[in-house]
Amino acid sequence: MTLLTEATPGRRATRPGGRSLPPRGRLGRAALPYLLLLPAVLLELLVHLVPMVMGILMSFKELTQFYIRDWASAPWTGLDNYRLAVDFNAPVGRDLLHSFWVTCVFSVLAVGLCWLIGVTAAIFMQEGFRGRGLLRALFLTPYALPVYAAVITWAFMFQRDNGLVNHVLHDQLGLTAERPFWLLGGNSFAALVIVAVWKTWPFAFLVVMAALQNIPRELYEAAAIDGAGVWQQIRKITMPSLRPINQVLVLVLFLWTFNDFNNPYVLFGKSAPEAADLISIHIYQSSFVTWNFGAGSAMSVLLLAFLLLVTTVYLLVTSRGRRAARA
Repeated sequence: MTLLTEATPGRRATRPGGRSLPPRGRLGRAALPYLLLLPAVLLELLVHLVPMVMGILMSFKELTQFYIRDWASAPWTGLDNYRLAVDFNAPVGRDLLHSFWVTCVFSVLAVGLCWLIGVTAAIFMQEGFRGRGLLRALFLTPYALPVYAAVITWAFMFQRDNGLVNHVLHDQLGLTAERPFWLLGGNSFAALVIVAVWKTWPFAFLVVMAALQNIPRELYEAAAIDGAGVWQQIRKITMPSLRPINQVLVLVLFLWTFNDFNNPYVLFGKSAPEAADLISIHIYQSSFVTWNFGAGSAMSVLLLAFLLLVTTVYLLVTSRGRRAARA
């Protein structure tokens, strides 16, 4: 048995060797944050990690409609599903590659426009004027609306015969020779970009507007005294100060846009036009329309690997740029 020396008031209890014991309750206080985080960690594992592991396992199985009742009994196929997905000489691989390039172009356009509109609006809203609060609330309305309600409204507006878009462009302004199809053919890509930008740019506006609050006003006042104009202040003060938040914002917008499923699904349904065949819809069709869950899972794993690679490279490049700027 280990003997402890008696602790006098104002002194810690010590072991016979002279080492002091930790204060009473310190271990409990140190463990309290981990105990509070434990429910969230378990829920995260249940909601995200477990389905991800199950999807990876399914990608190595021949999981078709014949094994839906008991998917665990589906035969193992090894890497056959992955070979099928990356065989760009075969129809499945060619369709997946086409969907991938469509998604890349869509993501670049949507993210670029969201960032540009969001930054411009946030900088414009920094100056005080009458009605600024109301205008801020209107800017945030697309982001606050439920996705399905907003996109369904856009789907009605893009209708060829009685949609608002054709009514304005063709009937009122006469910009088109005939009423174009917006949800079919090549115009479907433009319609998808419009909806994605309209729905997402308020998030960029909100983030940048919050970041602008941390830039000291004294910098702008000193620049104005030195004769710097508005554009010089934006180029020399605002944009360099926003660089850290912009790096995170662009990454988040890219991940959201590249994985976007709700907008194209509600806008086009289960079968998107070829011009707007995003990879999320393509994987859904491969899994739930053709009932080939093994191939669909393999495509999902490839998509996950691609996004992890892009994220890693982006973070390495941006962190190196920050270190170079500090040096």
